[in-house]
Amino acid sequence: MTAAMSPEAIDQMGFWFALAPIAVGTMILVVFAAIYARLTGRHYPFRQFDDPSKHGTADPDPTERLGLTEEELTGILESYRQSFNLGVEDLARLIGAAELQAATHSTGPLTAGDIMSRNLITVRPETGLAKVADLFKRHRFKSLPVVGPNAKFLGIIFQIHLISQARDDALRLNRGFSSAFKRLLDRERDNSVQAGDIMMVAGPRATPNTPIGALLPLMADGEVDAVPVLEQGCVTGIVTRTDLISALARGAVRND
Repeated sequence: MTAAMSPEAIDQMGFWFALAPIAVGTMILVVFAAIYARLTGRHYPFRQFDDPSKHGTADPDPTERLGLTEEELTGILESYRQSFNLGVEDLARLIGAAELQAATHSTGPLTAGDIMSRNLITVRPETGLAKVADLFKRHRFKSLPVVGPNAKFLGIIFQIHLISQARDDALRLNRGFSSAFKRLLDRERDNSVQAGDIMMVAGPRATPNTPIGALLPLMADGEVDAVPVLEQGCVTGIVTRTDLISALARGAVRND
């Protein structure tokens, strides 16, 4: 059992006798709040419009381009007394997400199976990057599914993966990007990089019955250019951003 403090010790501490527990409790709460913010991605102080986008440009992220000014968003927060809970960029993200969700309600009954490309060009995981680059150039694709036996979906390669690999090689080998890219696509190298080495495995996927409205958030922020469509683990089609825009444009024409 903890011994009680003597009246003399309490008198010597003065106000600190009352403030010390509060100060310690506050410090503990701040530490836990900082850990929680880091784990959940919550940023303090709140994100503002002058914060850089995730693409490293001065433009806001696509879902935040609302046509509302920072002053208008600030006014909304103040009118609802939420300025201590949200920043203007947080509000912009919420409004953008709400508008995007509302847009999914007006896309009609179209599904991924209705608009997907079915005549696919695919590569195997052991396909060399020179062959991958040739296919990108010949078909003007921005993505290529990587498949195993019986069209089993393994991953997908975007053009940016080639660029990223060449950049990494250039830094690792201390040489220029151009020479690193040529080395990456060298068909004669025995240890050349293959499609399976750079493919993205954990990206978004769809089924033929996935409503196209559900694909909007997947492509709206620019993270992916295409979503593979799978049936029982096998790729049966792919929906590109172009496919999605074309479907939305046709729907808008019909509604007019």
